[in-house]
Amino acid sequence: MSEHAATPSVGSGPTPASDPTTWWATDAAAVASDLGTDAVRGLTSAEAARRLASYGPNTIPAPPAPSAWTIALRMLADPMNLMLVAVVVVSLIIAQFAVAFIVAALIVLNVVLGTRQELAARASVDGLANLQIPHAKVVRDGSLREVPAPEVVPGDLVQLEAGDLVPADGRILRSANLQTQEAALTGESAPVDKDVATIDGHDVALGDRANMLWQNTTVTRGTAAMVVTGTGMSTQMGQIAAMLTAVAPSKSPLQRELDGLTKVLGFVAWGAVAIMIILGLLRGETIATVLLVGIAMAVSAIPSALPTFVQGMLAYGARQLAEHRAVVKNLSDVETLGATSAINSDKTGTLTLNQMTATKLYALGQWFTVEGEGYRKTGALRHAAGKEVPDFTPLAYGLCLNSDATVSDSGVVVGDPTEAALVVLAAKLGVDAEESRRAYPREAEVPFDSAYKFMVTFHHAPLQGAETFLATMKGGPDVVIDRCSHVVTADGVVPIADAKDIILEANAELSRNGLRVLAIAVRDLPGQEATAKADPMSLAEDFTFVALVGIIDPLRPEAIEAVRIAGEAGIEVRMITGDHAVTAAAIGRELGLGPGAISGPELRALSDEELTARLPELHVFGRVTPEDKLRIARLMQERGDVVAMTGDAVNDAAALKQADIGVAMGSGSEVTKQAGKMILTDDNFGTLVEAIRLGRTIYDKIVSYVRYQMATLFSLVLLFLVSSILDINNGTPITPLMVLFLSFFITFFPVIVITLDPSPAGLMSQPPRDTKVPLANRRSIAQWLLYGVAIFGVALAAMLLSPGQPSQTEPSVPVTMTFVVLSLGSVLAGFAMRRDPGSGLAAPIANALKWMWIPVVLTVLSVELDFMNALLMTTPLDAAQWWLAIGLALIPPIVVEVDKLIRRGLAGRPRPA
Repeated sequence: MSEHAATPSVGSGPTPASDPTTWWATDAAAVASDLGTDAVRGLTSAEAARRLASYGPNTIPAPPAPSAWTIALRMLADPMNLMLVAVVVVSLIIAQFAVAFIVAALIVLNVVLGTRQELAARASVDGLANLQIPHAKVVRDGSLREVPAPEVVPGDLVQLEAGDLVPADGRILRSANLQTQEAALTGESAPVDKDVATIDGHDVALGDRANMLWQNTTVTRGTAAMVVTGTGMSTQMGQIAAMLTAVAPSKSPLQRELDGLTKVLGFVAWGAVAIMIILGLLRGETIATVLLVGIAMAVSAIPSALPTFVQGMLAYGARQLAEHRAVVKNLSDVETLGATSAINSDKTGTLTLNQMTATKLYALGQWFTVEGEGYRKTGALRHAAGKEVPDFTPLAYGLCLNSDATVSDSGVVVGDPTEAALVVLAAKLGVDAEESRRAYPREAEVPFDSAYKFMVTFHHAPLQGAETFLATMKGGPDVVIDRCSHVVTADGVVPIADAKDIILEANAELSRNGLRVLAIAVRDLPGQEATAKADPMSLAEDFTFVALVGIIDPLRPEAIEAVRIAGEAGIEVRMITGDHAVTAAAIGRELGLGPGAISGPELRALSDEELTARLPELHVFGRVTPEDKLRIARLMQERGDVVAMTGDAVNDAAALKQADIGVAMGSGSEVTKQAGKMILTDDNFGTLVEAIRLGRTIYDKIVSYVRYQMATLFSLVLLFLVSSILDINNGTPITPLMVLFLSFFITFFPVIVITLDPSPAGLMSQPPRDTKVPLANRRSIAQWLLYGVAIFGVALAAMLLSPGQPSQTEPSVPVTMTFVVLSLGSVLAGFAMRRDPGSGLAAPIANALKWMWIPVVLTVLSVELDFMNALLMTTPLDAAQWWLAIGLALIPPIVVEVDKLIRRGLAGRPRPA
C-alpha cells in the first residue's frame, strides 16, 4: 500500500493533481488542495464523518487469534493421536472396553494439555497489550478539538507539539523547530529534523522524507501543522502490518522431526500389526483372537505417551522461560529456541538502552570519559592523571541554558533525547539544569533550525567572577566552529586558527567511534541586550569554542556478555539497524560482533545469490528498511540457519514473523508483539541467550525421552513379532492391559527422572544442533535398536526359561515373568539412559533414586496382590523366580553403560592425521 490508498476517491474531494505516492515531492499547499482540505479551517465535521465511514477507523487490526476449538482440533489431527484413535475404534469393535477407555483418556489428555498450555501462553501475550487509546488535536470547522486517534481521517488538519504522538501519516504544512523521534519506524535512535520544504526526487528513503510525519512517531521538539495523507492500513505502519500477512507460518524444527518420527513409528507399528494378523490367520485363529493380538501389538508399538510428554516438557519449558521473563506464544517455540544458529538483532532498545548518553568530552585540549549510562544522573568525569580539573562553568551554561529538555531524578525525560543527554552531563558536573534556568532565564534566542543546525540563547549570568550578558551556542561541530573566532585551551583563550585542526581531528575521532557530536561555544556580550532582542541572529558569530560532546545510545550492560556466550555456543549474532552504517559498525565493534558492515543501499544493490555468499563476512547492517530485514532473514533460512530476530519497533515486525523465532520486546509496539513468537518482558538481550540455553535443555530431554521410549517400543515390537513367528502363546507374550500398565505406571517414572535431571554441563559450549539431522537418524535408530534388543532379549529369555506353559486365558508364570523382566529392565535401563553420552550412574543420583523405587514397588505389588492378579492376569512368583527376574533385568542397563563407555572412548581418541 501507499499514500494513494488514503487519497479521497472521486466524489469525496478534488481529484489529485500530483502523484499521491510522493507527497514529499509536492508543494504543501498543493497537498492540502489534493486532499480536499482547507489549510486553515481543516475539514468540516460532516466531511470528516463521511470519510471515516468511507476509509474506516485509523487503526491497524490485529489478526484474529485461533479459538480453543481450532487449537484442539489441530492437536487431535496430530498423526500420533490419529493412530491412537484407530486403536480405540478397533478396541471397541472387539469389545476390549478397558483398553478403549484408557487410550481414549490418553487422547483427551494430550489434546486438553496442549490446548490449555497454548491458550495460557496466548493469554500471557494478550495481557501485555496496551489498551490506552491516544488522542489527537485536529482542526475541524475552523476550531481546534481533540478526538480519539482512531477517528482521524485522510485530509484532517492535525496540530502537534513536543511530546505528542503523531496519530497518522501526514505532510507538514507549517513547522517551527520541529524534530521527531522515528526509532519505532526507521530504527534510527537520534531525533530527526523536520520542516515544510518540498523534497526533489521520487526515490527518497523513508528516513530522509523530512517534510513527512509518520504514525506512532513522537514529536520531541517544536510545533507543526500537518495534513493527514494516510490512516490505518494506508500508513507506513499499516504497510508493515500488511507485510505480515505475506509471511506464511512454518513448522518448528521439532514439529518437522516429530512428523518424521511418526512416519517411522507408523511404518513399524502397522507393519508389525499386519505381519501378526497375517500369521494369526494363517494359523487358523479366529478374527477376534487375531484382532486382540493386533491391538496388543498396536498398543505396544505406538508410543502413546509421546505427545503427552512432549507437550508436558514444552509446557515445563514455557514456565521456565516465563520465570526468566520470556513469554512464548506456542509451546513448540520453546524447542525451536534450542536450535537457534543465528540471531539478527535490532539495535535501538534491544542491544542499546534507547537512552542518549554523553560518553566522551573534549574540552580545553583534554579528553574526558563520562561515567554512567542512560538518564541516571550519577557518574563523574575521568581524565588523565596529573591534569587539573578545569573550570567547566562555560560548558555548564551551554549544557543547561541552551536546551529545553528536563530529566527527573528517576530518569523520566520530557523533550529532546539528545538535550536530555546534555542535562544529565551537566548533573554529573554538579550542575542542576532546571535551577540554572530559573537563575539565568533566557532573554532572547535563535531557535534551532535544520537549515543552519545551531541554537543560540542569551542570558544574564556570572562569568569569570563578574555578572555579564552572555550567549551560548550549541550545534553541529562544523557550523559552530565556523562561527567561532577563539577557543578555550589549557593555556587560555587563543585564536581558533591555532587549534582548529586539533578540534577537527577530535571531532573525527568521536565520529569514527559512532558517537553523535555536538559542539558548545559561548560569547561575552556586555551591554548588547537590545541587539540580542531585536536581531539575535546578528550576534551568532565571533563565539569562543568550549567543547565537543560525544553522545551515543549506550549498550545494555548485559549485551556484551550475551553476545560472547552466544559466540561460544556457535550462534552468529548480527546487528540490523536503521542507524547509519558507521555508527552501527562502531557499536558492533564494542559488542564484539564479527567483522563486516554494509549499508542499506549497498545491500539492495546485491542480488540474493551475492548477498548469501557474503553473509558469513557481514555482521552489521546499517540504514536498512523493513524489506531489507525480511530479505536477510529469508536468505539465512534458505541457507539452513534457524534464525531468531529481535526487535521492538514496528519496522521489525515483518522480519520477526519471517524468522523461526521472532523475539519482541515487552516495551515495543503492539504490531511487533503480534508478529513475534516470544516476548521478552524485561527487554533484555541476555534473556534471549538464557532462553536459548533453556531451549537446548528441553530438546536434550526430549531426545533422552525419545531414546528411552523407542528402546522400550522396539523391545515390545520384537517380543510380539518373535512370539507370533515362533507361535509362543498365540503371538501374545503379554496382555494389552499389561502393555498399558507398563506405559502408564512403570515407564512414567523414568520419564520423570529424565525431566528433572540437571542440564548437562557444557551445553552452551557446543554448536547448535543440525536441524537437517532428524530425531530418527541412522545412528539414533541403531542405538534404539541396540537397547531395545537388550530389553527384548531378557524378556524372551524370561518367557523361555520359566516353568509351565504361557496362556492367553488365565494367569501363568511365563507371562508374569516376561512382564516383570520387561518392567524392571525398562526401569533400570531408563535410569542408565537418562544421560547420553554421560554415565547414568554418575552423581547426582539421589533425586533419580527417589523416583525409581516407586515403579519397582508397583511391579512387585502387581504380581503379589490378588486384585492385581485378577486385573492384569499375573500370578505370584517364588523367590528363585524373583532372583532370576532381577538378574535378567540388570542386563539392559549394563548394555547401555558399556555402549556409552565405548562411544566416550571413541570420541576422546585423536583422529589420524
